[in-house]
Amino acid sequence: MNFVPMIELTRNGISECLHMGALAVTNANGKLIAHAGNPNWMCFTRSTLKLLQALPLMQSGGATQFGFTSKELALMCASHNGEDMHVAQVSSILKKSGTTYKQMHCGCHVPYRFSFNDLPLPEGFEYDERHHNCSGKHSGFLAYCALHALPTETYTDLTHPLQLQVRKAVSDLAGLASDAMAWGIDGCSAPNFAMPLSNLAQAYARVAQPESNNEYGASLKLLGEAMSAHPELVSGTGRNDADFMRVGRGDWVTKVGADGVQVIASRARGQALAIKIADGNKPALFAASIEALDQLGWLDSEQREALKPWRSAALKNIKGAEVGERRSIFKIQTT
Repeated sequence: MNFVPMIELTRNGISECLHMGALAVTNANGKLIAHAGNPNWMCFTRSTLKLLQALPLMQSGGATQFGFTSKELALMCASHNGEDMHVAQVSSILKKSGTTYKQMHCGCHVPYRFSFNDLPLPEGFEYDERHHNCSGKHSGFLAYCALHALPTETYTDLTHPLQLQVRKAVSDLAGLASDAMAWGIDGCSAPNFAMPLSNLAQAYARVAQPESNNEYGASLKLLGEAMSAHPELVSGTGRNDADFMRVGRGDWVTKVGADGVQVIASRARGQALAIKIADGNKPALFAASIEALDQLGWLDSEQREALKPWRSAALKNIKGAEVGERRSIFKIQTT
């Protein structure tokens, strides 16, 4: 079957919820190292795609032309909280490229710094497109348009020159034929691609081992290093990507996508894990990701302890009483 049982929730020892999923681990050449469920399950990449979506700008010399810093490159790959540090980087990217947040097609939403933490908006607080969690990606898109004198009104169209270059980069790194890649529209209005989990893992294994790719290697190195050097900019305070990359001590490049997808690349191993929880449940995703890392031997005792809160093993009620358990029930198969 495509998905296997991964995470089970019990209450008083009785099974209550079951989260199904699949994962694939590959190296930079696309060799399947390990899997659970169907490693070739077709999965929308969602925000895990952001690093690859920044490649056209990098490949055309935009980072050098506009003088983008490592922090700004990290923000282009981010799904951020809309904290002041994030908005400042987006504003700087826009200023350097001579564009404005009013040209962004992402729309705006209540910043995650409030919505994720169930906090009310401060009185008089105003937010705009720069606070959108995908604003870094869109500011990079606008920079590419400015660099090439391309129209910005249609930059999210699938046939826009920018999106054609994104499609080429994704195709090249994932090892898929461009015309065979499935696509859809993401939450921020940009095109998003679906691919087998193993191909998503392959693309990120190449981020972990950029020297394996002559064409994109330099760009992958800069973007990957920017993410792991500035994890707080990739997501934000109390968020998963920030904590995972800190725990990875510079070895991991990680990115979560909406609806239960995550990638974790290891430079030391030249490998990457891509995982999908079928119902999109994020606590189950994080628990399964940590269990996968543990089974793969990627964690030492200190890392295991640091990631313990993300396993959310104990289920507690509103009063804080322990009422159940969240536990991993899958075994990775090596190939």
